[in-house]
Amino acid sequence: MAQGSRQIQSQAQQQIQTLSPQQILVVKLLELPAVELEDRIHAELLENPALEEGKEDAATDEYADGVSPEEGMDNDANDYDSLSDYLTEDDIPDYKLQENNRSRDEQAEDIPFSDATSFYEILKEQLRERNLTEHQCELVEYLIGSLDDDGLLRKSLESICDELAIYAGIESTEEELEEALCILQDFDPAGIGARNLQECLMIQILRKKSEEKNPSPILNLEERIISDCYEEFTRKHWEKIIKKLDVREETFNEAIAEITKLNPRPGASLGETIGRNLQQIVPDFLVDTYDDGTINVSLNNRNVPELRMSRDFTEMVEEHTKNKANQSKESKEAMMFLKQKMDAAQGFIDAVKQRQNTLMTTMQAIIDLQRPFFLEGDESLLKPMILKDVAERTGLDISTISRVSNSKYVQTNFGIYPLKFFFSDGYTTEDGEEMSVREIRKILKECIDGEDKKKPLTDDELADILKEKGYPIARRTVAKYRQQLNIPVARLRK
Repeated sequence: MAQGSRQIQSQAQQQIQTLSPQQILVVKLLELPAVELEDRIHAELLENPALEEGKEDAATDEYADGVSPEEGMDNDANDYDSLSDYLTEDDIPDYKLQENNRSRDEQAEDIPFSDATSFYEILKEQLRERNLTEHQCELVEYLIGSLDDDGLLRKSLESICDELAIYAGIESTEEELEEALCILQDFDPAGIGARNLQECLMIQILRKKSEEKNPSPILNLEERIISDCYEEFTRKHWEKIIKKLDVREETFNEAIAEITKLNPRPGASLGETIGRNLQQIVPDFLVDTYDDGTINVSLNNRNVPELRMSRDFTEMVEEHTKNKANQSKESKEAMMFLKQKMDAAQGFIDAVKQRQNTLMTTMQAIIDLQRPFFLEGDESLLKPMILKDVAERTGLDISTISRVSNSKYVQTNFGIYPLKFFFSDGYTTEDGEEMSVREIRKILKECIDGEDKKKPLTDDELADILKEKGYPIARRTVAKYRQQLNIPVARLRK
């Protein structure tokens, strides 16, 4: 790494040392959608005897004078102070936070939702089928999460290496990431994990070659065109390529025809291959919009149990404190075990509370920023919004907003949407007017859907039409949005 990168790495390592186990737990819970949170809580209930499911009762005050697991363990009688920290507000299962943070009972329990399976999830399924070390799995999974919507990796391995250290607490080298990327690029569909279009096409060509015992001359020519004449290929300088590779025009045209069949957006291709399937989506948020313009938001906690410190466990702690002056070594070790479990139980309850609070704060900010959509349900009313906008409104880190937005859904009066649906870039015109890219893409698709397929519109013509409709964007921007919609160029739409 360069000097600057080493400095960043050094800073990252310094930052990791300040992360407490409690902070790491909060981050991990924050990333979980509703169903996975339920599983995580049930697993914790099974693992930690100091934690139990249920509401607070009147027996709380009986244990006001006991042992505080927050104090240190040594021979001093003052080691054992009070259980009050564990049996007052922290023991009350109030982490639902707000009065309206209720479940819609059966209404939100099983909601059929037609959704395209995320290619991220499909790639993770392929990852689970590989026989890899735990460290390799961590690296490949992080790379999967770093892919753009088209399945390409546009972040540098150097920056990902720093991100792993700072945000995930995982130490790695660029060489290890390179190996992990090779593993990812072996996944289906071919082209996933490529760092640019050239690499994407090469991966697909080489995959085809590996599947053929005797690769055809055309396939070999495809490889030579992309590897040796890529710049000429992108500029469509066919004569230069023919001359440079010394091939017949007919053979060259056949190779080009095959190359144009390759997929420049393997991520989108994966979604189309899977198609739209009916799956059960459990929304994390429930948003109700009323005729008077009131918008209420709540967390869908229908199966999230309320948590408290175990009564039996606190009684055991009291038993161990009765004869503290003459405690044996075994008794002290038992007390240490009890305190560790109580610390873990308290930390878990606090982490669940913090997760719920952060989710509610983030969702409320999204509603405030996208209020017109939640009132009308019209996609064209969505304003340009990025993670930074929500972070600034909530005072939370961008990385926190990203974790909240990932793999979570909201049920509205108009349907169920992934939180990522509400984020989109903005386009600013020469007059300083900000437009939603989503709105422009919608109009662009309408123009293409309504074109004469015998004479499809070129990007220049589309730019002119959009300009007439009040969207003055350049031809290259039209091409960019057309590619994002997975729509081919005019000559391929005939």
